[in-house]
Amino acid sequence: MTPMMHTRAAPVSRVFGRAEPGRAYLRPPSVLSVLMALATMISPAAAHHVGSYAPRDNAVTTNFKQIKFSVQAKRFDVALQLFESGAVRAEMRAQAATLPAGLEEATRAALRAGDGPEVERRLMIFFAALARDLAVEADRQLDEPGVTPETRAATGRKFLEAIWRYYNLVDFAVAMRDSKSSVAVRLAFDEAEGYVKPATGGAAPDDPAKARQPIQRIAQVLSTLIETSSTSARRSS
Repeated sequence: MTPMMHTRAAPVSRVFGRAEPGRAYLRPPSVLSVLMALATMISPAAAHHVGSYAPRDNAVTTNFKQIKFSVQAKRFDVALQLFESGAVRAEMRAQAATLPAGLEEATRAALRAGDGPEVERRLMIFFAALARDLAVEADRQLDEPGVTPETRAATGRKFLEAIWRYYNLVDFAVAMRDSKSSVAVRLAFDEAEGYVKPATGGAAPDDPAKARQPIQRIAQVLSTLIETSSTSARRSS
């Protein structure tokens, strides 16, 4: 139900913002609230993904979509407000040790300047870094000794879903700048997924540790992407 819907039809004059004498005036929602609502309505089914993964949003991915939607609408003031107070910036600060130096400030500067492509580039770097770090940790946990195939497969699936939750948001931006990297990540993801899927009849995969190799490729490709994208960003600034 939209903010304008009532149990009976509202007068046309009220819908378009002119109050009738003796009637309560329905205040229109703010631009910020409208953009935030529309951003959170983006369906996971509409996401560009491979395999069977359509991960649920968390606070970081929801905030990213709100910022992205605002930038696309050229409401950089709203996007900056969403960034300043949102989960993306908080996560940038929490993960600062593994991110390119100055990423938070560079993202804020791009928002203040109304530079949409640069905002996209900075957010691409950030989410590629989150996905890379998850791939590194997935590789480490899949190499743990004494783990059953069932547990190893479950660990692989958990990490692949987490990796895709973040990478999927910026795959389009990656493809526009470096199509080979986009293809490489997607192929490696598909391969890794095949190694950790339940076998026929629901049995555990024979050797889910084989997922380590494609997961390592994901980490390597994203590391290179982050480095080259950060370098090109510094040269253009």
